[in-house]
Amino acid sequence: MAQTLFNRYIWLVDTIYRAKTISFEEINRKWLRTNMSEGNPIPKRTFHNHRNAIDELFGIKITCDSTYHYSIENIDDIKNGGVRQWLINTFAVNNLINESHKLKERILFEEIPSGQRFLTPIIEAMRDGVTLQMTYHSFWKENQATFEVAPYFVKVFKQRWYVIGESDCLKVYALDRIKALETTSIPFELPKEFDPQAYFYSCYGIINDETIKSQTVVIKVDADQAKYFRVLPLHSSQQEIEENEDYSVFQYYIKPLFDFRQELLSHGEDVEVISPDWFRDEIKSSVAAMQKLYSKKPFKK
Repeated sequence: MAQTLFNRYIWLVDTIYRAKTISFEEINRKWLRTNMSEGNPIPKRTFHNHRNAIDELFGIKITCDSTYHYSIENIDDIKNGGVRQWLINTFAVNNLINESHKLKERILFEEIPSGQRFLTPIIEAMRDGVTLQMTYHSFWKENQATFEVAPYFVKVFKQRWYVIGESDCLKVYALDRIKALETTSIPFELPKEFDPQAYFYSCYGIINDETIKSQTVVIKVDADQAKYFRVLPLHSSQQEIEENEDYSVFQYYIKPLFDFRQELLSHGEDVEVISPDWFRDEIKSSVAAMQKLYSKKPFKK
């Protein structure tokens, strides 16, 4: 039921966003063409309940003008990116696929299975300011554990959803490692000074080590690969400080943690770390270990 409501909310936002301004009657005509409607129109009361829920959950305000047409008041916030833009883009594709059954086999996308079961109750707990009772089995522990978590925010990274929350301290939990989840009636307040964007601002990925300081990292990238770096920067601090026909040099101000190291390694010989020296040595050790591994005869059963 919760997942169904979530889908309806995003459908409604997407429909109004694309139309710019639209009447309730036109919304219902579009709604009746979807599988979600099951042939039934949206009652006026249900529509207004959805409007209120969308405002509470996503901060998206659907307003009505003097001609009884609906539009999104803070449309510039959506255009500027963030979670609102993600919601619109994600559902716009899903909605198009659902309305075009013959094209389903010709549209391939990455699946994020961890978001299906637990994302909605986590977002609802964030909205209502209540804690979660979570049963979690970490990859690094033999047994699962059950504990209470105050959900601060959620983040998606490389096909996995994560909830960042406080139990004994602020931690990151992968949704695909959650074994059971229940909403409690225990209230919590997100600290007023806490900023989710700032928490990961100096990081690539999902790891943030408070003991590591941000620093300048310089890498050299093959000219062909550099084209992809320009279109999709690895981090908001990325700057191209040198370019020629053979390579480009990019600079970052970042915490060079595990996720960032793995990303650079994934580009193989197309990327070389120039500085800092300790990070270059770390990459060099990883490359040496790989070279040693591949110098052996391949394992055979």
